[in-house]
Amino acid sequence: MKLFSLFSRKIIPSVLISILLLAGCSEPEPEEPDADRRKSPIAIAQKTHEPSNTYIKIVYGQPYKKDRQIFGDLVPYNQVWRTGANEATELTTTKEISFAGKSLDAGTYALFTIPREDDEWTIILNNELGQWGAFEYDSTHDFLRVDVPSESTEKVTEAFTIRFSKIKGDSTNIIIEWDQVELNIPVNFLNSNSPT
Repeated sequence: MKLFSLFSRKIIPSVLISILLLAGCSEPEPEEPDADRRKSPIAIAQKTHEPSNTYIKIVYGQPYKKDRQIFGDLVPYNQVWRTGANEATELTTTKEISFAGKSLDAGTYALFTIPREDDEWTIILNNELGQWGAFEYDSTHDFLRVDVPSESTEKVTEAFTIRFSKIKGDSTNIIIEWDQVELNIPVNFLNSNSPT
């Protein structure tokens, strides 16, 4: 009994102290980068064109209007915008396409916009991936810029949305809509089976 009492008083406390010290020295598990900064859900728009075997995917953060004044306030005019929330929106195409009349090579691009109060926005595809918002946007990495018309709508779109229109022949539109603004970016699939 005395031996157990001695063991309890001397050995067990030493073991417990060692465990606590080791636990205090261990490193915390790494968190997903910027996970705590994401305030909006991630959304994906995608479209496949079978004849040309082309797949296009757009990944974006989807903020909500929430009774806020969006364009000209939350999203300023005449400034580069991430086109959504969280990380900059990214567009991937598996084959070369025509994007608003300009040739776009297969690859992944950051998609930025410059909203304007008039009836035209600038769409930017940039080679610098993994950006948080547009805070470090650098125009020297732009792959292309195009201007597309914007339209005012009667309906109010609560959730910022990017989607594709139905494919007609070899073409579709990338539709960007939020609040009472809508943009249509024409996309043409380049059929690899067509004679050159």
